[in-house]
Amino acid sequence: MTTLPLPRVRRPHRPRSERAETLKAMSRRLLGIPVVMFALATLVFVAMRLLPGSPAASLSGGGTNLTAEEIARNEARASAALGLDQPLLTQYVTYLDDLVHLRLGESFFGSNSVLGLLGDALPATIELTLAAMTVAVLLGVVTGVAAALRKGTWTDTATRAVATVSFSLPWFALGVIAVVVFGVQLRWLPVLGRLPSSLDYRPTTNFILLDAILQNRPDLIGPWIQHLILPATTLALSMAGYVTRIVRASVLDVLGDDYVRTARMKGLAEGVVIRRHVLRNSWLPIVTVLGLQFGSLLGGSVITETVFSYGGVGRLLVQGVLQRDYPVVQGAALAIALLFVLVNYAVDVLYTVLDPRIRKG
Repeated sequence: MTTLPLPRVRRPHRPRSERAETLKAMSRRLLGIPVVMFALATLVFVAMRLLPGSPAASLSGGGTNLTAEEIARNEARASAALGLDQPLLTQYVTYLDDLVHLRLGESFFGSNSVLGLLGDALPATIELTLAAMTVAVLLGVVTGVAAALRKGTWTDTATRAVATVSFSLPWFALGVIAVVVFGVQLRWLPVLGRLPSSLDYRPTTNFILLDAILQNRPDLIGPWIQHLILPATTLALSMAGYVTRIVRASVLDVLGDDYVRTARMKGLAEGVVIRRHVLRNSWLPIVTVLGLQFGSLLGGSVITETVFSYGGVGRLLVQGVLQRDYPVVQGAALAIALLFVLVNYAVDVLYTVLDPRIRKG
């Protein structure tokens, strides 16, 4: 008697683990960063060449005592020395090759390394942006939750009105008002630089708070905070108004859900309901706004650092544009863009933690 082989039982397909889905989503987003940076690098290169004026004109030493022919010869020599006499396509290929090999070049004015300039300026911008983000989140979340819990009252109306005005005011206007009122009239706070010029500070990392710890210099912290208050608050006020409105709308949306009503019916204290159920389930749109607004803060730092003479990447970018210093502008713009892209990537990764459904998107 022959025995028929048993049919082969196929194991059910097991879905991928959550960790694998998360890594896949992270990798997919990470691969898009070089593409974005390439597009931004190309845009910066083209934009600088379209601006009127040339660095060769500034470096040629033209004056009132020189003839037009002498000025033209000087500009031609300066262009040749800077490599600007090459065809535009050749300059572009050289520019991309330098970027791939992380060669940002030297400033046309002073021959300072662009990497060195960014190393000095980037910590200041990061400090300013993080301080502004902290203030904006604290103000926006507190006022947004308060307005949502008191919907329809005068508190809600006043909060929304102040938030709208705050969000509508441009950074340069807020900066000038802050300088005039708190720096000139009241003289409460300093308005220029990161530290007093009389204070001896030799940077190690150029993050002043970190250097104060590493160098055992507690005397740096107080003056640093005083110089940081006005520019950080100027940046934060505009963002805080927008965060307030988003938090209010998000909290109101969650307050109407069934699980919130169930938690209240169980007799949980209102603070527990807000903290454990409302805020925890309101964070996704809030995180979205914070990621996008971080880029706005980086853009606002260009204006704010100029108003307060704050030595960050934004001020470095403005000076480079005024001088037509191509390497400095290209390096500063790419540094700001890279920060923005990395923050948005971090926000995308955070989405997968806050909402696992996004992993399959």
